[in-house]
Amino acid sequence: MTKRAAVIMAAGQGTRMKSPLPKVLHKVGGRTMLDRAIDAAQGAGCEKIVVVCGTHSPAVADHVRARLGEGAVAIQDPPMGTAHAVLCARDALAGFDGEVLVTNADCPLLTADDLAPLFGTGELTMLAFEPADPALYGRMITDESGRLLRIVEARDASEAERAVGVCYSGMLAGPAGPLFDWLSRVDNNNAKAEYYITGIVALANADGARVGVAKASELPVMGADDQAGLARAEAFWQQRARAALMADGVNMVAPETVWLSFDTRIAGGAVIEPNVVFGPKVEVEAGAVIRAFSHLEGAHVRAGAIVGPYARLRPGADIGEGAHIGNFVEVKKVKVGPGAKANHLAYLGDGTVGAKANIGAGTIFCNYDGFDKYQTHIGEGAFIGSNSSLVAPVTVGAGAMTGSGSVISRDVEPDALGLTRPQQINKDGWAARFRAMKARLKGV
Repeated sequence: MTKRAAVIMAAGQGTRMKSPLPKVLHKVGGRTMLDRAIDAAQGAGCEKIVVVCGTHSPAVADHVRARLGEGAVAIQDPPMGTAHAVLCARDALAGFDGEVLVTNADCPLLTADDLAPLFGTGELTMLAFEPADPALYGRMITDESGRLLRIVEARDASEAERAVGVCYSGMLAGPAGPLFDWLSRVDNNNAKAEYYITGIVALANADGARVGVAKASELPVMGADDQAGLARAEAFWQQRARAALMADGVNMVAPETVWLSFDTRIAGGAVIEPNVVFGPKVEVEAGAVIRAFSHLEGAHVRAGAIVGPYARLRPGADIGEGAHIGNFVEVKKVKVGPGAKANHLAYLGDGTVGAKANIGAGTIFCNYDGFDKYQTHIGEGAFIGSNSSLVAPVTVGAGAMTGSGSVISRDVEPDALGLTRPQQINKDGWAARFRAMKARLKGV
C-alpha cells in the first residue's frame, strides 16, 4: 500500500464559538474535535500527521505536541488562506513519498471510513457531498467522465452552476510531490487576497493530471463552527453511540436521556436507566444496572453490580460483582468488594471495602487533611454503623463493627466493635419544664 500522511488544518480563528477555548479543542462525546480529526487520519492509515496551527491559539499547538510530538506541528503565520495553510506543512513532510490527505480539524463526526474513497486513485481526489441546502458551498463542476473541471464559489456561480447539488467539503488527497507543487503555484487574485486550496484544480488540469471526485454523506463533513453546531454534532454523535450499544445488547429504556463518552464501554446485558451520564473511562460489565440520574467517570462497574439512583462514581471507583452503591453515595478511588453495600448517603474516598461489608447511611471516609490524602480500609463482612466518620489512615478489620455516630480514628481489630459514642443521660421531666418556662416568657 502506498504510504499515507495527513495535513490537518487547525489554524482558524474560531471566532463564532465566542469562547476562550480554541474551537478545535471543544469536545464532542468527551473528545476534542482535533483529537477526533487525528483519530480519523490515523484510522485511514496515515503514518505521519502534521497539524497546521495558528499563533493566536498556542494551546492547540501544545495539544498536538503532547499527543504527536514537536514534528507534528506546523505554524501558519500570518494566515493567508487554505492553500497557504497546507503549504506550511511542506517542510514537516520533506522527503515523504506517498499520498497526502488534507482534512479539517472541526468536523467531529468524520471517520476513517468517510476518508477511505480519497485514497488509492493515484490522482488528486477531492471529497464532495450533497448538502440539503447547498446555497453557500462551492459547486463541483465535472465533465461526462466525472473528471473535476473546477470548483465555483456560490457567489461567482452562474444559474446553471448553482443548480449543481454536489459541493466541495474542503478535504482532498493527492500525491505529495505534485500536490505541494500545485499549492506553491496558487495565486491570490481574489477579493481577500488569499490563497485558496480550490485553485489547485485548475493547475492540476492544466498539467494534464486527472482530478477525481469522491463522495461522502453530509453529516461527517459538516463542521461545528459555533455553539449551536457543536450541540448538533453532539446530538448526532450520541444518537449513533447509543444505537451501537443497543445493537450490542445494552438495555436502555430511554436512550435519548443517556449521555455517553467516546470511550464508554458497556457490555451487552447491562441495564442503563434514564438520565445517566458517562464521563470518560467508564466500563460497565454484563448484568450490571446503572439506575437513573447517576454520574460515572473513570469507573469500573463489574457484573451484577447495582449503582444508583442518584449515585456518583468518580475516577478510581471499582465496584465489585454484585455490590450495591445506592442513592446519594459518592465513590472516589475505592475498590468495593463483591457483594458489599453502601445503599445511601455516604462518601467513600481513597481505600478499599471488603466483600459483603455493609456501609451505613451517613458514613464518611475522612480522607483529606487539607494537604494529603489517606486511605481507609474496610475488611470483609465488616459493618459500619450509620453516621460513622472514619478518619484516615484507618483500618476496620474483617467482621468488625462500628457503632452509629462514632468517629473512628484508630484501627478496629477483626470482629471487634469500635465505639466513640458518649454516654447518654436522660433528665426526667426536663422537656415539660422547658416548655412551661418558654410559655411564661412569651405570656402564653
